[in-house]
Amino acid sequence: MLLSADVRERIAAGEVSLAFRRWRRPTVKAGGTLRTPVGVLAIDAVELIEPEAITEADAVRAGHESREALLAALRPEGALYRIAFRLAGPDPRAALRERADLSQAEREELARRLARLDAASRHGPWTRAVLDLIAQRPATLAADLADELDREKPAFKRDVRKLKELGLTESLERGYRLSPRGRAFLSASRAR
Repeated sequence: MLLSADVRERIAAGEVSLAFRRWRRPTVKAGGTLRTPVGVLAIDAVELIEPEAITEADAVRAGHESREALLAALRPEGALYRIAFRLAGPDPRAALRERADLSQAEREELARRLARLDAASRHGPWTRAVLDLIAQRPATLAADLADELDREKPAFKRDVRKLKELGLTESLERGYRLSPRGRAFLSASRAR
């Protein structure tokens, strides 16, 4: 479930706690969580509804000025869902990616995990090339980075998410950058 920067800021401020989406099938489920740049959202409810069931108060809780504005912002196709959520806490990856003081054991564990990702890949080793490229070209569109590596954008983005799970990269409004942890790991691995 994508959330605009404005909506994310309003979630962090406690102003937004609902979303409405038209989907063929929901991309979140009640009881689940969603990691966002402002923290982890706990998904409290996902309900299939009719447009007539949306109230003015719902529209405001979803970050819109009015019910009409909310309805106008929805895509025209798909079933309509009302998603209730709350900010549950910080994204644990945020603290992880800030940890640049890597011990030898942590560097070795990261190297092992990256080697496993490379070994499991259908297109061969990729982790070092992606880390190096992001280091050289921060804030570059994913499509441009993927083209440079002769990769499809969706597969490239999936791979970058794997690096993000390890705390090595972070997403920007446009593209990515290495986290402090990622820079420290890359610097230590180059020094060998």
